[in-house]
Amino acid sequence: MSSIVVRTLSERVFEVVREQIVIGRLATDTPIRQDALAAELGVSKIPLREALARLEQEGLLVSQANRGYFVQPMSAAQVDEIYALRLTIEPKAAGHAALVADDAARERAIEAFEQLDAAAGTNLADVAVRNRHFHTALVRPGGRLLTTQLVERLSILAERYVVAHLQPAGRETRAHQEHRGLLDAWLARDATALEILLAQHISRTLDDLQQQFAASL
Repeated sequence: MSSIVVRTLSERVFEVVREQIVIGRLATDTPIRQDALAAELGVSKIPLREALARLEQEGLLVSQANRGYFVQPMSAAQVDEIYALRLTIEPKAAGHAALVADDAARERAIEAFEQLDAAAGTNLADVAVRNRHFHTALVRPGGRLLTTQLVERLSILAERYVVAHLQPAGRETRAHQEHRGLLDAWLARDATALEILLAQHISRTLDDLQQQFAASL
C-alpha cells in the first residue's frame, strides 16, 4: 500500500512541478533547489525525485552531474523541431482516426473540445493541458499506440510554447475557431479536409512562435 501512496503522491508532484515549468515559474538558469521545493510542496524528497526524473524523461528538465536538475530552456530550434515532427505525424494520424473512430471515441473528442473551450480565458497552463488532451483525442481512436504516444509526447513538449503562443490578445479566439473546425471535420469523417486544417493550424502556430522568437532577439 505504501508504494501505491508514494506513486500517487509522485504523480501529483509531477503535475504541480510541470505546471510551474509551463508557466515559467521555475527559472531555466539556476538549479532546482530540491529541499526548498519539497518544503514548498509539503512532501518528502522521494516523490519529488521521482517526479523530477519523469520530467527529465519528458524532456522538460535536464540533469547535470553534481549540479542537479535544470529546466530545459525554450528555444526557436526546439520549437521548429517539435512542430516539424507534429506536422509530419499528426494530420495523417488524425485523418485515419476520424475514419475509424467509434461512437464512444467521438463522444470523448467532443468532451475534450468542450473542456478546452471551458478553460479558455483562465489559467493558460490548464488551457495547454486541455489543448493536449483535445489533440490526442483526435488521434488515439486510430488504434496506433506508438503514433498516439509520439503525438502526446510532442504535445507535452509543446505546452510551454502553447502558453507563449496564446498570451497575445486574440490568439485564444483564433485557436477556438480553428479547433471547432478541426472537430467538425473529424466528426464528419472528412479525413482530407481534416488533414489540411490540422496542418494549417500547426503551421500557423509555428509561424507565430517563430515571429515571437525573432522579436525577442
